[in-house]
Amino acid sequence: MQKRWFVRTSMNSTTVEDFRSTLKVDRIVAELLLQREVDKFEDAEAFFRPKIEQLHDPFLMMDMEQAVLRVIKAIENKESIMLYGDYDVDGTTSVALMYSLLKDHLDDLSFYIPDRYQEGYGVSKKGVQSAIDQGVSLLITLDCGIKANEQIEMARNGGIDVIVCDHHRPGDVLPKGIILDPKRKDCAYPFKELSGCGVGFKLMQALYTRNNWSFDPLWNNLDLLAISIGADLVEMTGENRTLCSLGIKLLNESPRTAFKEMLLLANRTFPVSLTDVVFTIAPRINAAGRLRSGIHAVELMISEDLDEIRTIAAEINEDNLERRELDKGITKEALEQLAKEPESRSTNVVFDSDWHKGVVGIVASRIIENHYKPTIVLTESKGVITGSARSVEGFDVHDAIAKCSSLIEQFGGHKYAAGLTMKVENYEPFKRKFEEEVAKSIDPELLVPEQKVDIELDFNEIFTAEENRLKIPRLKRVLNQFEPHGPGNMKPVFLSKNVYSTDVRLLKDAHLKISMTQPEHDVIMEGIGFNLASKIDDVSAGMPFDVVYTLEVNRWRNRETIQLNIKDIRASL
Repeated sequence: MQKRWFVRTSMNSTTVEDFRSTLKVDRIVAELLLQREVDKFEDAEAFFRPKIEQLHDPFLMMDMEQAVLRVIKAIENKESIMLYGDYDVDGTTSVALMYSLLKDHLDDLSFYIPDRYQEGYGVSKKGVQSAIDQGVSLLITLDCGIKANEQIEMARNGGIDVIVCDHHRPGDVLPKGIILDPKRKDCAYPFKELSGCGVGFKLMQALYTRNNWSFDPLWNNLDLLAISIGADLVEMTGENRTLCSLGIKLLNESPRTAFKEMLLLANRTFPVSLTDVVFTIAPRINAAGRLRSGIHAVELMISEDLDEIRTIAAEINEDNLERRELDKGITKEALEQLAKEPESRSTNVVFDSDWHKGVVGIVASRIIENHYKPTIVLTESKGVITGSARSVEGFDVHDAIAKCSSLIEQFGGHKYAAGLTMKVENYEPFKRKFEEEVAKSIDPELLVPEQKVDIELDFNEIFTAEENRLKIPRLKRVLNQFEPHGPGNMKPVFLSKNVYSTDVRLLKDAHLKISMTQPEHDVIMEGIGFNLASKIDDVSAGMPFDVVYTLEVNRWRNRETIQLNIKDIRASL
């Protein structure tokens, strides 16, 4: 797929040089930090050395005092508390974290994860009724609840107090309860981008602070919080980056048995990065909620019984294998549908009544990798069409769906992802209407994927003059400290121009393996371009090309070498 390259404008050389001199780092590192708005020595120190002390006072969050007092009252009166979390990674890790931190202080603590298909996203009336039937007196919602006004009123009428821990944008009217959400307009909490698990963590931080309890349990559960932050794609800046860094450190130094078993089943070994977690642990947690129940994921994460952990981990691993097969098969069928559609279209809309509802969102993302357009994948469930939408960068798919609301029963979501349901007879009219709305509002440029580039550099800048080029350069060792990566702190992407290949191979007929050099320098770099076989003519014709890449470490037979992970290639101008 052809991409448009966006290369950041180089920063003022004097500014970069002054900062480089202050930090005693090279130009590349200084400029990358400045791009991330790290422009002071103390900011750089906080960036490279995240510490607990950098966390904000939880009592800065609106309603936190009230929430803590209500939990303390419940503990003192031996009340029944139910934790209610969404079925995805953020929701299940939220429940596992709060359950782990409260279980030693309560005799009557339970949790509830809604069924993805019977109840859907968020707080359900069935879940509330379950709490009423159990005699629950305090319900704490996690990663959901901010728009569940009707359900929370039902809980209150049933004699249940409700604390909402959510991070989604509120509606015009807040539910009648104790509401913890940094996105509240009246909330002065200084960091607005916490995950749902992060909001639950702040409630526990406040509770432990007020009761003067040892903070060790808090810090010993940061691995759960790190996984939620990575999987939910919240901003990897500020407090999130601090919490995630500490959580990944904990995961590597003292991993909980559940995650050791999951990584073992995935044939992965420690140490792991957040990227490893997002592509290994998170999909397995999600698979439980897609094919079985999110309850199993929570039970796995909170269990201390090795036999139970191994049994549940194996079941969830099987769920993930099944999910991958479903994903693969449905993606193939969807792409076959789209092959019959005009290439000039502005959208991808596909439907099959037999597709599994639990993977349509994943399939939508897969389709965009092949056809870069706003995408909706639909299936049939209980006599109605239901599905998921995903968008391309810069286009608001939620807004486009809203313009088709007369043909939809219900929908919700945000700019880049949404869910919707409609009557079967409205599918074709909706498909036409959605195409019309997108075609007339989308900038054609947004239908070409953008490849962002942070810095242009020559191969010789990867190494210092005195470095052994068979070893990992200092630049890469410093870049490792930029992790964990995510929105707001993505992995640095580089551009090198006028490159020539010295050796080209195809691996598995799909991946490009290249040795490269620049004539003006004596450095030869190895690189691999996954699924870039189509670029072989560009690199093997003896003509110069430009290459965009990230710097990676290739480990092979106990030997580590630097390697370019190639993102795109084009002929030099």
